[in-house]
Amino acid sequence: MRDASAPAEEPGGTAALEDLPGGLKGAIEAILMVADQPVTEARLSLVLERPQEQVQDALVELQREYDGYTGADSPVIGPAVPRGFELRSIAGGWRIFSRQHFSSVVADFVLDGRSARLSQAALETLAVIAYRQPVSRARVSAIRGVAVDSVVRTLVQRGLVVELDADPVSGAARYGTTALFLERVGLGSVDELPRIAPHLPGLESLGEYDDMTF
Repeated sequence: MRDASAPAEEPGGTAALEDLPGGLKGAIEAILMVADQPVTEARLSLVLERPQEQVQDALVELQREYDGYTGADSPVIGPAVPRGFELRSIAGGWRIFSRQHFSSVVADFVLDGRSARLSQAALETLAVIAYRQPVSRARVSAIRGVAVDSVVRTLVQRGLVVELDADPVSGAARYGTTALFLERVGLGSVDELPRIAPHLPGLESLGEYDDMTF
């Protein structure tokens, strides 16, 4: 029997997750809604004091519910459609995103008519860095055939590119892509980048990112 003089457990404490509306899945949703970057399963497990496998199962269930899954084991009863948002495993963690087919609506709301898309020059420079990283500005300029100093500065300001190290021979700063870049292109790691010709002639793969808002 609990000692009546003992302080009552804080409502919403991790020990009482199952007693709260939504339980573990609700707690995960609450965290992901305020996260400004992907949250790892290990981090969620630590914060919520639950086994990582249990957290992973809850994440997969949430992902399927958002996608409108109506299988035999689905908690959804009757016809269901995907929600306006989705749960993605990306850049080593999990994050909630608005669905791609609502991108124009979201862009109109967030940007209020202003364009935040990168220029073609910035996209090409970003592609070279993504595929050649770590790479110096001089090397990027040689591949593209134009100076890229100002473009690289723009990419750094946008948080898509970061200085990684110095070239062991020349001492020039070398750049690579960031976790934010992976989020924007929907990849878990740079290893998932689509194949491209060895020396990037024409940057053929850029087309699939032309409409992406960075």
